[in-house]
Amino acid sequence: MKKTWLLMLSFVLMAGILAACGDKDKGQEQGQKQETSEDNGNEQAEMPEPDLEGIPDVVAKVNDEEVSKEDFEEMYQSQFQQLVMQAQMSGQGVDDLDQDQLKEQVAEGMVGQTLLIQEANNTIKNVSDDDINKTIDEVMAQFDMESKDELLKAFKEQGMDEDEVMSQMETQVKLDQLIEKVSGDTEPSEEEIKEAYEGVKAQQEETGGDQELPSFEEIKSQIADQLKESKQQEATQKYVAELREDADVTINL
Repeated sequence: MKKTWLLMLSFVLMAGILAACGDKDKGQEQGQKQETSEDNGNEQAEMPEPDLEGIPDVVAKVNDEEVSKEDFEEMYQSQFQQLVMQAQMSGQGVDDLDQDQLKEQVAEGMVGQTLLIQEANNTIKNVSDDDINKTIDEVMAQFDMESKDELLKAFKEQGMDEDEVMSQMETQVKLDQLIEKVSGDTEPSEEEIKEAYEGVKAQQEETGGDQELPSFEEIKSQIADQLKESKQQEATQKYVAELREDADVTINL
């Protein structure tokens, strides 16, 4: 599932999965936090295991392209682990996690990802070497690598030769360019940034946190980046829904 893992480096659609699952038991959050607090001194809660029984060899078909069992299972396990950690950090229970719901959401996310990649390959024929090298630099920075050789060696250990890596880097550039195109102007206004800052401030006051919130100027750029990402995610999800209307999609879960 190396292809999907690489492309997920800058893919924003899957970000909605954890949010959707995290809201499922929102109304019971306070009670769950209290139970967790009471149990902390007794014993460590057992980590749930991802349920991968009965996953078909072809999880979904998107136009003429298949989403394989191998790709799905790796993506599912990754999202499952993130969801469990998120629940534990927030004090929520994990025993009642609806894995069937999560499987459906992961499959839908992978269908959306496939549709975007197909559209990117169909509409963006050529990308520059500079754009590809920039993406390589971003991947190297993310994984704290010093050189392209070090990066290629890491991918080789995962079963990807240089030609395959470079092909996927090119696809990543196309995907990024498509998402940027459909998202349009995502630059937040000063008013939006201030409103978001005040929201964080109010939330901290409500929860009674001891940590002092940095000044507006100190975290202004971080808030702006988060708002831009949120706008991009929303636009991408809307675009995927439009692509889905004209696509031939079958999910076999």
